[in-house]
Formats: sequence, C-alpha cells, structure tokens
Amino acid sequence: MSKAKFITFEGVDGAGKSTGLEWFADALRQRGIDLLVTREPGGTPLGEQLRTILLNQPMHIETEAMLMFAARREHVEQVIRPALQRGTWVISDRFSDASFAYQGGGRGVPLGKLEQLEQWVHGDLQPDLTLLFDIPIEVARQRLSGNLSLDRFEQEKGEFFERVRQAYLARAAKSAGRITVINAGKTLIEVNKELSNIATSI
Repeated sequence: MSKAKFITFEGVDGAGKSTGLEWFADALRQRGIDLLVTREPGGTPLGEQLRTILLNQPMHIETEAMLMFAARREHVEQVIRPALQRGTWVISDRFSDASFAYQGGGRGVPLGKLEQLEQWVHGDLQPDLTLLFDIPIEVARQRLSGNLSLDRFEQEKGEFFERVRQAYLARAAKSAGRITVINAGKTLIEVNKELSNIATSI
C-alpha cells in the first residue's frame, strides 16, 4: 500500500460535494483503506467554535480570512498531519482552495495575502488530490432554495457565488493536475460512477 493520501472536496454551496464525499469515502473503505473524514472550517474543538462564528457573525473580510486559516492551523496540526503520519488517509470537506475561492474570489481579499497565510499555515502540506464539484450557479442556488436555515455564506447573492465559482476554476487551471473538476450537473448516478472510477485508480 502506498503512503496515506490527503484528498479534499471543494465546490460552491449546493454543488453536491458533501454527498459526493460520502460516496467516495465509502468506495475507499470498500477497498480496505483506513480513512478519516473531516471538514473545514472545523475538524477540532476550537475549529468547530470558530466555524460557528464564521458562519454566523458578520466581520471584516480579512478577519474572516485569518480566522479561516487559524482554524486550519489547528486542523492541520491536531488532525490531518497526525493521521497521515500514522498511515490513515484523510478526506476533508474543504481546505485552502476554499479560502482562495470564497475569501479571494468572493470577498476580494488580495490573493497575495492568502498566499502568505497558506505558506505560513501549511506550506509543506498540500492535498494529493482535490475534487472540485462544478455546477452552474443558478442550479446550485435552486438546490438551496428549500433550506430555511442558511448560514451567512449561503445567503449571499448569485453574483458572489459566480465569483467564487470562477476563482475555483482559475485555481483548477493552475493546479498542475492536482484538482480534478467534476461536472456536478450530471445525474447522481453519473457523478457517482465517475467518483467510483477515481476511487479505484488512486
């Protein structure tokens, strides 16, 4: 068995990445792979407290970015790195690509500042594979329309999410193959088949 892998799932709210993550994790478990599923912001006791603040409390955009990376630092040191070192694969629902998309593309935080935070927090640790669930924003918004308890990110306008989507796609184009774009507009059966193929090939 090769070394433990760090895999992340990304996408705009409503793209279906969390459902896809569950399917993908099950496919890996069926191969006998020991894995840990976690999320951002969150993943640690402090991270979950910061998640509650980040999803509900209005704040300056740079405060938001720094709190995201503060939660990430705890996540890396307490959860992700120890798991990988003991041979456990890690699958995270979001990682730093989300900060470049949401705080960078969506909020307008300069990418240079985000790059500095990324280097400081986990410069030596990057995902082995990132699956980006891409979907037209109007479809994603429709999927969220029945949810009555939207957090402050999910409540943003379509223009915000279009900027987030384009930032994700721009990052994918520069990822040297690390980011695989999943067409989340396909049927669930088609998406799951693609995920199963990836799970058996890594």
